[in-house]
Amino acid sequence: MTNAVEAHYDLFAQREWERLERHRMEFAVTCRVLDEFLPPPPGRILDVGGGPGRYAIYLTWLHYQITLVDLSQASLDLALAKATEAGVYLPPPLQANATTLPADFEGLFDAVLLMGPLYHLMALEDRLTALREAYRVLRPGGLLFAAFITRFAPLRDVATHSPQWVLEHPRRYHRLLHDGQNPAREDSTFPDAYFAHPDEIAPLIAAAGFELEAIQGCEGLLGGHEEAVNAVEGELWEAWVELNYVVGRDPSLRGAADHLLAVAAKPVPALD
Repeated sequence: MTNAVEAHYDLFAQREWERLERHRMEFAVTCRVLDEFLPPPPGRILDVGGGPGRYAIYLTWLHYQITLVDLSQASLDLALAKATEAGVYLPPPLQANATTLPADFEGLFDAVLLMGPLYHLMALEDRLTALREAYRVLRPGGLLFAAFITRFAPLRDVATHSPQWVLEHPRRYHRLLHDGQNPAREDSTFPDAYFAHPDEIAPLIAAAGFELEAIQGCEGLLGGHEEAVNAVEGELWEAWVELNYVVGRDPSLRGAADHLLAVAAKPVPALD
């Protein structure tokens, strides 16, 4: 049976591909973090919930061995088409759920990207399950890259596009601030969404057994203020990417980012 998340991304696969064109800084800074922490290619990387394949294609171009999985078959089909357009070979992706990865994946991967599924897992136990599944399929010493949408990101969005929302939906607004929950509405196609408080990320990562390496604000200080910078090119663009990459590591700016990327390692067992 198709669930609401699968149905949404089946319907809007193209829009999800285009999202990282509209939000260039998020993509550029995330790629900088991947470049910083990943071991040299050809490592084996599992992209869980990678949708239409933006990061899978980027990493394939760098000669990593990518396995892409997602709930949405339409997104996976688009990923294959986009890989062909880019002139890279992306192995046939798999339709799978982040909370129940294939049993034979255990210990196979040098890195796992979990950049999407945690946005839609409303229950803490489900978020932990997805993280523990990533832990299971990593080799000892393997790296996790887990993305979160921050608690304050949707409020910045409504401030920009529909400020009346806070009066029209007071219960929803207060619930979002209190526990990050934004259940699906009957008048919207967007499924259940969860927005994480920056302070909960490190304890969540630790509870799944990982050792935290870094938390990166993907927009740096541009959350809600990216339009002018996203229009620039060349040296000026690179200067802004560098600036946001640097300041995005500052803990005091975590709530100012729309997306936070946690980098963590699966511990290597101690030698007897």
